[in-house]
Amino acid sequence: MIKVKVNYEGDIIKGFVISGHANYEEHGKDIVCAAVSSVVITSVNMALKLDEKSLSVTDKTGLIKVKVLNQNDVINKVFINMLDMLKELKKDYSKNIKII
Repeated sequence: MIKVKVNYEGDIIKGFVISGHANYEEHGKDIVCAAVSSVVITSVNMALKLDEKSLSVTDKTGLIKVKVLNQNDVINKVFINMLDMLKELKKDYSKNIKII
């Protein structure tokens, strides 16, 4: 199961950790993992394009940890949008994604 842990301060996303494997299909063929990876990496890359010093990112196999260093409204909206997309995926794949 993919676990999404989000760290909030009020309505502001301060960081998040995404770990695990969806186990929907074998590694390399898992559409749930591919969808989550696409959403998360696109969001992280967008935030870094907006402000290259805005994040601290740890990316290892099966784990991505992001800490927001320079908070602003636009970067927060990028990550709120990311979380909304992950929640939509969870609707169809509730056995494979857990959002904490």
